[in-house]
Amino acid sequence: MSPTLKITLRVLLVIVSGCCLILAYLVYPANPGKSSLLKFESFIVLPQGSALNILDYLSVSNDALFVAGLSQGSVFKIALDADGKRLGSTVSELQGSPEVHGVALVSSKNLAFITRSGKNTVDVVDPRNLQLLQSIPVADDPDAILYDQPTNLIYVANGDAGLATLIDPDKKATVASIVLPGRPEFPAVDSQTGLLYQNLVDTDTVAAIDLTSRSLVGEWPLAPCNKPTGMAIDSENRRLFTVCAGNAKLVVFGLEKHQVIASLEIGGRPDSIAFDATLHRIYAACTAGSLTVIRQIDSDKYEVVERVRTHFGAHTLAVDPVGHTVYVGYASLFTPPRVAVFSAAPIHKRVGETDRWSESALGRLHDHVSFP
Repeated sequence: MSPTLKITLRVLLVIVSGCCLILAYLVYPANPGKSSLLKFESFIVLPQGSALNILDYLSVSNDALFVAGLSQGSVFKIALDADGKRLGSTVSELQGSPEVHGVALVSSKNLAFITRSGKNTVDVVDPRNLQLLQSIPVADDPDAILYDQPTNLIYVANGDAGLATLIDPDKKATVASIVLPGRPEFPAVDSQTGLLYQNLVDTDTVAAIDLTSRSLVGEWPLAPCNKPTGMAIDSENRRLFTVCAGNAKLVVFGLEKHQVIASLEIGGRPDSIAFDATLHRIYAACTAGSLTVIRQIDSDKYEVVERVRTHFGAHTLAVDPVGHTVYVGYASLFTPPRVAVFSAAPIHKRVGETDRWSESALGRLHDHVSFP
């Protein structure tokens, strides 16, 4: 065998070995990395729809976790007990067309509204038994969705269409649409003013919408954020948090002065974000394979306290605000998709450190959360 052929074979062997290692990593969803703040409880394994399974938004109600199976077109319902843990071993499934994105729950009416961009509809479902009641045609690319109780409206962000659709849950019909100055990604409602804030991924801005007048009332830049995706609001302290898929940042936006007041480096390609107001903690799920935990020291000061290893494609999450359970949705290749369940514990202050947050809420949490 010639020296050139030997070198070629060795190079090929290295390439094949590297590809096998990458494939093994993508296929095998190992347990999350160790954390001092989050205790990994278990995986909730979901039915496998195809070779590649991608999840989208997660929604938590009082007694259930709803998971949108983007690629397989299914919505999964997992029953939860009072502590936010799974009950039994059965996962209910509503099958449908691919590219299902989000679930908005209207518990008082026993209704759930589901966005499906594959057929450009919002499906109306009974969340108790996942029975399909009706499909509402909407504009292109219905994606993120939420229910605003004060105005009794379902809000749908239509990404490709560049607008928002408003649905009356009683009439189960579209009642208005609002043209947006960019491509909407994720919305969040400020409980103090009632304004809905919508980030615009192609203009790196955030817009404010008055749902009562059904009109756009403002738009502001989010620089240095590039491609804002997930968003959460701390209404009490007038702060909006958004993660930036384009440059792996989290920015803090002031709702009074309408400007960015802080920026932090987090994991690669962040997508979903959630804020736990009791723990003063922000969670960001990053597609590159990490869960970033950010501490809110006060309304203007923030620090990244931990990056927990998850899995490539684990880009979506939800937090139970009562039990402080964190749910992270995993994408999968050749294996069933799953949701990682974490219990949370408070962040203890350093010796000599002071901040303005009350210790009482954290003390109450100590009563029922403890790690060995």
